[in-house]
Amino acid sequence: MTHEPRRAIITGASSGIGLATAHLLGEAGYDLVLTARRPGPLRDAASAISARPVAADCSDPAAFAAVVAEAGRVDLVVHAAGMLAGTFVRSESIDTFDQVLTANLRSAFVVASGALTAMDAGARFVFVSSSSSTAPQPGKAAYSASKAGLNAFAAALAGEVERDGIAVHTVITGPVATPMLDDVHFPMRALDVGDVARAIVWLDTLAPSVRLPVVDLASVDVGPFAPEPFVPRAARELGRTTLG
Repeated sequence: MTHEPRRAIITGASSGIGLATAHLLGEAGYDLVLTARRPGPLRDAASAISARPVAADCSDPAAFAAVVAEAGRVDLVVHAAGMLAGTFVRSESIDTFDQVLTANLRSAFVVASGALTAMDAGARFVFVSSSSSTAPQPGKAAYSASKAGLNAFAAALAGEVERDGIAVHTVITGPVATPMLDDVHFPMRALDVGDVARAIVWLDTLAPSVRLPVVDLASVDVGPFAPEPFVPRAARELGRTTLG
């Protein structure tokens, strides 16, 4: 008896964690629908792994409904879309604050409420969060608040859908070496994006009876496996190439 491949929606799939996860799931034989806001990079990402692209802003219910319609059935949602922006509260504009909360928190609600219409027992959500949610960053209050809200939203959702046989996981990561960090002004130890993607893919191998609400990932700081410092583009332009 042949089984249909699991069908997954990945948000933020044109770069970073979303793109790396899409590649691994594609190699594993998943039927993939990829979404992101930039049509060009999204098409390139999808064509490389024979996935279906649907350009959309996943904080927009009508736009994300088109993503779900393309998938038809949804077995896995990896919500990796997000925005790292903002500054110190005394200098923050209300527009930027709203944009960050929309991209990181409102989008989680839109994605979950939209995808649930196409999910049955055995389906799964994976929300990608940040260590800023548990150790808030001065100078990134909007981002920290949005990711803390994401954690709480995912936990509440898990309590709602467990009776339906749907699993919910939050993957909290330390800094990850992706273009999202381009504007950061200092070097840091950072996770390899492939390691984060492998953890996300592993979650979908768990038995439906297993509850694992949070996976917390961070790079080691010392010892033989500590990665070389990651130097973001902005830090390199300022000549800051060593850890402080």
